[in-house]
Amino acid sequence: MKGSIVNRSGLINSVAQTTGLKTSDSESAVEAVLASITKALKAGEEVRLLGFGTFGVTKRPAGEGRNPRTGEKIAIPAKSIPKFRPGKQLKDAVEV
Repeated sequence: MKGSIVNRSGLINSVAQTTGLKTSDSESAVEAVLASITKALKAGEEVRLLGFGTFGVTKRPAGEGRNPRTGEKIAIPAKSIPKFRPGKQLKDAVEV
């Protein structure tokens, strides 16, 4: 399974198989979890899932860059970006 990617529909199908729920119910559950995490991050909150990891928001300061084609300086605005830190149990489970 190395190199393969699990997308949203694959995750929904996996949840359905694991829980015995209908695919539509699993889709609702996955969408609700993702929406809840997104809502919390928008509000500037952290989401901690014990053993899995922590979702948070990091502020990236403004800076200056260069257009690679022209070499012209461009201003890069400050912005907030989502960040994920894996928990110990997740790190241990993925370790080879």
